[in-house]
Amino acid sequence: MPSAVVIGQALVSGLLAGGLYGLLALGLSLSWGLLRLVNLGYFAITFLGAYLVYQLHESYGIAPWWAAMLVVPLFFCLGVAQHWVFLRFRVSELASLLVTFGLSVIVESGIQLVWTADYRRLETHYASASFKIGPLYVPVLDLAACLAAAALAWATWAWLRWTYVGKALRASAEDPDIAAAYGVDHKRLSYLLSGICAGYAGVAGAFIALISTLAPSQIWAWLGVVFAVVIIGRVGNPVGALVAGLLIGASESIAMAFLSPAWAPVVSFSALIVLLLWQPDWL
Repeated sequence: MPSAVVIGQALVSGLLAGGLYGLLALGLSLSWGLLRLVNLGYFAITFLGAYLVYQLHESYGIAPWWAAMLVVPLFFCLGVAQHWVFLRFRVSELASLLVTFGLSVIVESGIQLVWTADYRRLETHYASASFKIGPLYVPVLDLAACLAAAALAWATWAWLRWTYVGKALRASAEDPDIAAAYGVDHKRLSYLLSGICAGYAGVAGAFIALISTLAPSQIWAWLGVVFAVVIIGRVGNPVGALVAGLLIGASESIAMAFLSPAWAPVVSFSALIVLLLWQPDWL
Protein backbone atom coordinates (compact mmCIF):
# COMPACT_ATOMS: atom_id res chain seq x y z
CA MET A 1 0.00 0.00 0.00
CA PRO A 2 1.63 3.32 -1.07
CA SER A 3 1.91 6.13 1.45
CA ALA A 4 -0.29 9.23 1.41
CA VAL A 5 2.63 11.29 0.05
CA VAL A 6 3.17 8.87 -2.82
CA ILE A 7 -0.55 8.91 -3.65
CA GLY A 8 -0.63 12.71 -3.49
CA GLN A 9 2.42 13.02 -5.72
CA ALA A 10 0.90 10.54 -8.16
CA LEU A 11 -2.30 12.56 -8.25
CA VAL A 12 -0.43 15.81 -8.93
CA SER A 13 1.64 14.20 -11.68
CA GLY A 14 -1.44 12.60 -13.20
CA LEU A 15 -3.42 15.83 -13.29
CA LEU A 16 -0.52 17.66 -14.96
CA ALA A 17 -0.11 14.85 -17.50
CA GLY A 18 -3.86 15.02 -18.07
CA GLY A 19 -3.54 18.70 -18.91
CA LEU A 20 -1.17 17.77 -21.72
CA TYR A 21 -3.63 15.09 -22.85
CA GLY A 22 -6.31 17.76 -22.99
CA LEU A 23 -4.07 20.08 -24.98
CA LEU A 24 -3.30 17.30 -27.46
CA ALA A 25 -6.99 16.38 -27.73
CA LEU A 26 -8.21 19.93 -28.34
CA GLY A 27 -7.50 20.18 -32.08
CA LEU A 28 -8.68 16.64 -32.87
CA SER A 29 -11.90 17.17 -30.89
CA LEU A 30 -12.77 20.37 -32.76
CA SER A 31 -11.91 18.91 -36.16
CA TRP A 32 -13.97 15.79 -35.52
CA GLY A 33 -16.92 17.51 -33.88
CA LEU A 34 -17.30 20.61 -36.06
CA LEU A 35 -15.75 19.63 -39.39
CA ARG A 36 -16.63 15.91 -39.33
CA LEU A 37 -13.03 15.03 -40.13
CA VAL A 38 -11.14 12.50 -37.99
CA ASN A 39 -7.65 13.89 -38.42
CA LEU A 40 -5.20 11.29 -37.12
CA GLY A 41 -2.47 13.29 -38.85
CA TYR A 42 -2.87 15.76 -36.00
CA PHE A 43 -0.56 13.64 -33.83
CA ALA A 44 2.14 13.47 -36.48
CA ILE A 45 1.91 17.23 -37.02
CA THR A 46 2.20 17.77 -33.27
CA PHE A 47 5.43 15.78 -33.12
CA LEU A 48 6.71 17.54 -36.23
CA GLY A 49 6.16 20.78 -34.31
CA ALA A 50 8.07 19.35 -31.36
CA TYR A 51 11.01 18.46 -33.58
CA LEU A 52 10.98 21.90 -35.24
CA VAL A 53 11.07 23.60 -31.83
CA TYR A 54 13.91 21.30 -30.83
CA GLN A 55 15.86 22.02 -34.03
CA LEU A 56 15.41 25.77 -33.85
CA HIS A 57 16.74 25.72 -30.31
CA GLU A 58 19.66 23.39 -31.03
CA SER A 59 20.78 24.94 -34.33
CA TYR A 60 20.03 28.64 -33.83
CA GLY A 61 19.68 29.03 -30.07
CA ILE A 62 16.09 30.24 -30.37
CA ALA A 63 14.23 29.96 -27.07
CA PRO A 64 11.41 27.40 -27.21
CA TRP A 65 8.65 29.99 -26.71
CA TRP A 66 10.00 32.10 -29.61
CA ALA A 67 10.32 28.94 -31.71
CA ALA A 68 6.68 28.15 -30.91
CA MET A 69 5.67 31.60 -32.13
CA LEU A 70 7.28 30.75 -35.46
CA VAL A 71 5.84 27.23 -35.66
CA VAL A 72 2.22 28.04 -34.77
CA PRO A 73 1.55 30.45 -37.71
CA LEU A 74 3.31 28.02 -40.04
CA PHE A 75 1.05 25.21 -38.84
CA PHE A 76 -2.02 27.43 -39.22
CA CYS A 77 -1.17 27.77 -42.92
CA LEU A 78 -0.50 24.03 -43.09
CA GLY A 79 -3.93 23.31 -41.60
CA VAL A 80 -5.61 25.59 -44.14
CA ALA A 81 -3.75 23.88 -47.01
CA GLN A 82 -4.66 20.43 -45.69
CA HIS A 83 -8.31 21.39 -45.46
CA TRP A 84 -8.24 22.68 -49.03
CA VAL A 85 -7.15 19.20 -50.11
CA PHE A 86 -9.97 17.62 -48.09
CA LEU A 87 -12.56 19.90 -49.69
CA ARG A 88 -11.06 19.59 -53.16
CA PHE A 89 -11.35 15.81 -53.13
CA ARG A 90 -14.52 15.72 -50.97
CA VAL A 91 -12.99 13.57 -48.26
CA SER A 92 -15.69 12.04 -46.06
CA GLU A 93 -15.52 11.44 -42.31
CA LEU A 94 -14.49 7.79 -42.66
CA ALA A 95 -12.11 8.50 -45.54
CA SER A 96 -10.42 11.24 -43.50
CA LEU A 97 -9.53 8.62 -40.88
CA LEU A 98 -7.73 6.52 -43.49
CA VAL A 99 -6.16 9.43 -45.38
CA THR A 100 -4.74 11.09 -42.27
CA PHE A 101 -3.48 7.75 -40.97
CA GLY A 102 -1.44 7.53 -44.17
CA LEU A 103 -0.33 11.12 -43.65
CA SER A 104 0.90 10.20 -40.16
CA VAL A 105 2.99 7.37 -41.57
CA ILE A 106 4.50 9.73 -44.17
CA VAL A 107 5.30 12.39 -41.56
CA GLU A 108 6.82 9.79 -39.24
CA SER A 109 9.05 8.58 -42.09
CA GLY A 110 10.06 12.15 -42.84
CA ILE A 111 10.97 12.75 -39.21
CA GLN A 112 13.09 9.60 -39.19
CA LEU A 113 14.77 10.70 -42.41
CA VAL A 114 15.75 14.11 -41.05
CA TRP A 115 16.27 13.43 -37.34
CA THR A 116 16.77 9.63 -37.40
CA ALA A 117 15.05 7.27 -34.95
CA ASP A 118 17.41 8.22 -32.09
CA TYR A 119 15.98 9.69 -28.92
CA ARG A 120 16.44 13.45 -28.61
CA ARG A 121 15.98 15.82 -25.71
CA LEU A 122 15.68 19.59 -25.66
CA GLU A 123 17.97 20.57 -22.80
CA THR A 124 17.27 23.82 -20.95
CA HIS A 125 18.34 25.09 -17.55
CA TYR A 126 14.71 25.04 -16.38
CA ALA A 127 13.87 21.55 -17.72
CA SER A 128 13.81 20.04 -14.23
CA ALA A 129 12.61 23.14 -12.36
CA SER A 130 9.88 22.53 -9.79
CA PHE A 131 8.46 24.07 -6.63
CA LYS A 132 7.26 22.46 -3.46
CA ILE A 133 3.79 22.53 -1.91
CA GLY A 134 4.08 20.78 1.43
CA PRO A 135 5.62 17.38 0.70
CA LEU A 136 4.63 17.48 -2.99
CA TYR A 137 6.73 18.64 -5.94
CA VAL A 138 5.13 20.42 -8.90
CA PRO A 139 7.19 20.51 -12.14
CA VAL A 140 7.07 24.01 -13.64
CA LEU A 141 6.89 22.97 -17.31
CA ASP A 142 4.15 20.42 -16.69
CA LEU A 143 2.17 23.03 -14.79
CA ALA A 144 2.67 25.53 -17.63
CA ALA A 145 1.36 22.96 -20.13
CA CYS A 146 -1.68 22.27 -17.95
CA LEU A 147 -2.43 25.99 -17.54
CA ALA A 148 -2.02 26.57 -21.28
CA ALA A 149 -4.45 23.71 -21.95
CA ALA A 150 -6.98 25.19 -19.51
CA ALA A 151 -6.64 28.67 -21.01
CA LEU A 152 -7.02 27.46 -24.60
CA ALA A 153 -9.94 25.16 -23.73
CA TRP A 154 -11.81 27.94 -21.93
CA ALA A 155 -11.06 30.54 -24.62
CA THR A 156 -12.17 28.14 -27.36
CA TRP A 157 -15.35 27.28 -25.48
CA ALA A 158 -16.14 30.98 -25.01
CA TRP A 159 -15.38 31.69 -28.69
CA LEU A 160 -17.70 28.91 -29.85
CA ARG A 161 -20.46 29.91 -27.44
CA TRP A 162 -20.56 33.71 -27.65
CA THR A 163 -19.14 34.85 -31.00
CA TYR A 164 -20.89 34.87 -34.35
CA VAL A 165 -18.17 32.71 -35.91
CA GLY A 166 -18.44 30.14 -33.13
CA LYS A 167 -22.23 29.98 -33.34
CA ALA A 168 -22.02 29.69 -37.14
CA LEU A 169 -19.55 26.81 -36.85
CA ARG A 170 -21.79 24.96 -34.41
CA ALA A 171 -24.84 25.56 -36.59
CA SER A 172 -23.01 24.27 -39.66
CA ALA A 173 -21.94 21.15 -37.78
CA GLU A 174 -25.57 20.47 -36.81
CA ASP A 175 -27.18 21.20 -40.20
CA PRO A 176 -24.99 22.77 -42.92
CA ASP A 177 -27.90 23.26 -45.35
CA ILE A 178 -30.04 25.22 -42.90
CA ALA A 179 -27.00 27.24 -41.77
CA ALA A 180 -26.20 28.08 -45.40
CA ALA A 181 -29.79 29.21 -45.91
CA TYR A 182 -29.23 31.77 -43.17
CA GLY A 183 -26.09 33.10 -44.85
CA VAL A 184 -23.38 31.09 -43.06
CA ASP A 185 -20.36 30.50 -45.30
CA HIS A 186 -19.32 27.16 -43.85
CA LYS A 187 -16.50 26.70 -46.34
CA ARG A 188 -14.65 29.84 -45.26
CA LEU A 189 -15.24 29.12 -41.59
CA SER A 190 -13.98 25.55 -41.99
CA TYR A 191 -10.67 26.87 -43.33
CA LEU A 192 -10.34 29.08 -40.25
CA LEU A 193 -11.13 26.26 -37.83
CA SER A 194 -8.79 23.82 -39.57
CA GLY A 195 -5.96 26.37 -39.30
CA ILE A 196 -6.70 26.92 -35.61
CA CYS A 197 -6.65 23.16 -34.94
CA ALA A 198 -3.26 22.86 -36.63
CA GLY A 199 -2.05 25.86 -34.63
CA TYR A 200 -3.06 24.08 -31.43
CA ALA A 201 -0.94 21.15 -32.63
CA GLY A 202 2.01 23.55 -32.79
CA VAL A 203 1.39 24.69 -29.20
CA ALA A 204 1.14 21.08 -27.99
CA GLY A 205 4.30 20.20 -29.91
CA ALA A 206 6.25 22.96 -28.19
CA PHE A 207 5.31 21.61 -24.76
CA ILE A 208 6.10 18.04 -25.79
CA ALA A 209 9.54 19.21 -26.89
CA LEU A 210 10.07 20.83 -23.49
CA ILE A 211 8.71 17.99 -21.36
CA SER A 212 9.31 14.72 -23.20
CA THR A 213 12.12 12.85 -24.87
CA LEU A 214 11.46 12.83 -28.61
CA ALA A 215 11.32 9.75 -30.84
CA PRO A 216 9.29 9.29 -34.04
CA SER A 217 7.57 6.17 -32.71
CA GLN A 218 6.00 8.22 -29.91
CA ILE A 219 3.43 9.45 -32.40
CA TRP A 220 1.61 6.15 -31.95
CA ALA A 221 2.22 5.95 -28.21
CA TRP A 222 0.14 9.09 -27.61
CA LEU A 223 -2.56 8.31 -30.17
CA GLY A 224 -4.57 5.75 -28.20
CA VAL A 225 -4.97 7.62 -24.93
CA VAL A 226 -5.67 11.00 -26.59
CA PHE A 227 -8.21 9.37 -28.91
CA ALA A 228 -9.96 8.04 -25.80
CA VAL A 229 -9.84 11.51 -24.23
CA VAL A 230 -11.52 13.04 -27.29
CA ILE A 231 -14.37 10.51 -27.23
CA ILE A 232 -14.90 10.59 -23.46
CA GLY A 233 -14.89 14.40 -23.47
CA ARG A 234 -17.34 14.38 -26.44
CA VAL A 235 -16.18 15.52 -29.84
CA GLY A 236 -16.35 19.26 -30.44
CA ASN A 237 -16.30 20.05 -26.71
CA PRO A 238 -13.02 21.80 -25.75
CA VAL A 239 -13.75 21.89 -22.01
CA GLY A 240 -14.90 18.27 -22.10
CA ALA A 241 -11.58 17.27 -23.68
CA LEU A 242 -9.69 19.02 -20.89
CA VAL A 243 -11.79 17.47 -18.12
CA ALA A 244 -11.51 14.00 -19.68
CA GLY A 245 -7.75 14.46 -20.00
CA LEU A 246 -7.41 15.42 -16.34
CA LEU A 247 -9.55 12.48 -15.20
CA ILE A 248 -7.68 9.95 -17.31
CA GLY A 249 -4.28 11.36 -16.39
CA ALA A 250 -5.11 11.20 -12.68
CA SER A 251 -6.60 7.70 -13.00
CA GLU A 252 -3.56 6.39 -14.87
CA SER A 253 -1.18 7.82 -12.31
CA ILE A 254 -3.13 6.40 -9.36
CA ALA A 255 -3.26 3.00 -11.10
CA MET A 256 0.51 3.09 -11.52
CA ALA A 257 0.98 3.99 -7.85
CA PHE A 258 -1.23 1.15 -6.59
CA LEU A 259 -0.48 -1.49 -9.23
CA SER A 260 2.23 -1.03 -11.88
CA PRO A 261 2.99 1.17 -14.92
CA ALA A 262 1.74 -1.60 -17.19
CA TRP A 263 -1.79 -0.90 -15.97
CA ALA A 264 -1.83 2.73 -17.13
CA PRO A 265 -3.15 2.11 -20.68
CA VAL A 266 -5.87 -0.14 -19.29
CA VAL A 267 -7.47 2.81 -17.48
CA SER A 268 -8.30 5.00 -20.48
CA PHE A 269 -9.53 2.18 -22.69
CA SER A 270 -11.55 0.57 -19.90
CA ALA A 271 -13.27 3.91 -19.28
CA LEU A 272 -13.90 4.29 -23.01
CA ILE A 273 -15.38 0.80 -23.38
CA VAL A 274 -17.64 1.22 -20.34
CA LEU A 275 -18.85 4.61 -21.59
CA LEU A 276 -19.67 3.36 -25.09
CA LEU A 277 -21.45 0.29 -23.73
CA TRP A 278 -23.45 2.44 -21.35
CA GLN A 279 -24.14 5.23 -23.86
CA PRO A 280 -23.73 3.86 -27.42
CA ASP A 281 -24.85 7.22 -28.91
CA TRP A 282 -22.32 9.23 -26.86
CA LEU A 283 -20.59 10.48 -30.03
